[in-house]
Amino acid sequence: HVDSGKSTTTGHLIYQCGGIDKRTIEKFEKEAAELGKGSFKYAWVLDKLKAERERGITIDIALWK
Repeated sequence: HVDSGKSTTTGHLIYQCGGIDKRTIEKFEKEAAELGKGSFKYAWVLDKLKAERERGITIDIALWK
């Protein structure tokens, strides 16, 4: 089930429910685009580790620490 969009869907849901603001999503979108991964902006709500963002996979599933 790797790369089926679980983190993207969850991140989008968190955003839609007001759990994260538009400015943060715009920041994630810009940073993701710089790495050639613009569509990962919602996944980055959950993907905090540099390795996760570079590889495009979720390693740690904690929302906030």
